[in-house]
Amino acid sequence: MKKTMKRILCELLKDSSRSDRELAKQLGVSQPTVSRMRNRLVEEGMIKHFSVTPDFNALGFEIIAITNFASKQSDEITEKARKWTMSRPNVLFAAGAESKGRNAVMISLHQNYTDYHNFISEVKNEGRDIILDCDTMLVSLGGLVIKPFSLKYIAEILENSKD
Repeated sequence: MKKTMKRILCELLKDSSRSDRELAKQLGVSQPTVSRMRNRLVEEGMIKHFSVTPDFNALGFEIIAITNFASKQSDEITEKARKWTMSRPNVLFAAGAESKGRNAVMISLHQNYTDYHNFISEVKNEGRDIILDCDTMLVSLGGLVIKPFSLKYIAEILENSKD
């Protein structure tokens, strides 16, 4: 990746709401250069979408659940899991994984414990023929937060990496 594109990506990770004009001024390049490179980052898949990172707790969500699964595996099962998770907007992330006999992980957001309980009951019911075992770590969004969730921290890694 070109140095200027990397710098633009880093600045967008820090704050994607800034205009191309603002970025150009900060980086010392022209606004058309920033626009062209931003579009290229999107076209090449380096940027999937532009989004905000909300305060989940302020929006009424009390819990993030990190659920690890031991499940049967096949292409058909993977497709079923993909369709199911994509239809659930509270599932923030789901992927294959490796950890103490577990082979999948899901991160989900919940308004309260009852919401989580209903969700995990649905997961177990829908996956009763697929899921061999699962366990969940519940994170209180109103509790102690040592480092808030943000993708802006990745910019520092990119800025310090060698090309």
